[in-house]
Amino acid sequence: METFNQILESEIFTFRSYSLKVSQLVSILIIVVITKLILWGLKKVFFRKNKSSKIDTGSTYALLKIIKYVVWIIAIALVLESIGIKVTLLIAGSAALLVGIGLGLQQTFNDVVSGIILLSERSIEVGDVLEIDNDVVIIESIGLRTSKAMNRDDISIIIPNSLITTSKVINWSHQSHQTRFKIHVGVAYGSDVDFVITTLEKSAFEHPDIHNKRLIEARLLNFGSSSLDFQLLFFTSNIFRIGKMKSDIRRSINKNFTDNNIIIAFPQMDVHLRSNNSAT
Repeated sequence: METFNQILESEIFTFRSYSLKVSQLVSILIIVVITKLILWGLKKVFFRKNKSSKIDTGSTYALLKIIKYVVWIIAIALVLESIGIKVTLLIAGSAALLVGIGLGLQQTFNDVVSGIILLSERSIEVGDVLEIDNDVVIIESIGLRTSKAMNRDDISIIIPNSLITTSKVINWSHQSHQTRFKIHVGVAYGSDVDFVITTLEKSAFEHPDIHNKRLIEARLLNFGSSSLDFQLLFFTSNIFRIGKMKSDIRRSINKNFTDNNIIIAFPQMDVHLRSNNSAT
């Protein structure tokens, strides 16, 4: 036992009046291991509870992320204390330095505060489909400074959290997982309006990703300069890949129009020539 105590009290290295002992290194390892075990246990408990309750995955992820940062801050403070560095004195002594760093890293701190807001407010959650700067992305993870997303081209995008909290962002998944979309088409004047509406609704009805096919609706929207303008409305949960879905429906519309001799209009202009012959 005495030999073990001697090993613990032996010094690894010495710098001036400071020395790092084996016991301090062991304390650091114990703190790190315990921290990881606590976080692992919390993750298991939270997601097991999430499966058996009405708490959504996004809320569980946000709460777990906040707890993770708090636990690691406490762990770092304990590590500093274990190696003889007083955290309170360190903060007080480096106040001026922290002000300078804060000014230099103002944008970074802004992103961090925005990350805390996102994780606590939960207006944006993992799996949400967002439209930011005319780009549609799906959120894969929310970090303390940045969030990771993937766009429709399967390109991974790193988004500063401040961009999400300060910009106008459309959250397609915020209130419901089903969203209404529109397709516009113009047909030639003289077409049977009722038959065109029936054909449009049939074209959407054929697509397997339509949600609640009873809500499919086609409307005569306007009398255009060269066409009768129609609008097709439908609901779907396939928000992220809506571009392909619209393309499929447009192809079906084109096929059904061709089969039923419905002409898709195109811009036309009539030119009238008038002869102005004067008698000689």
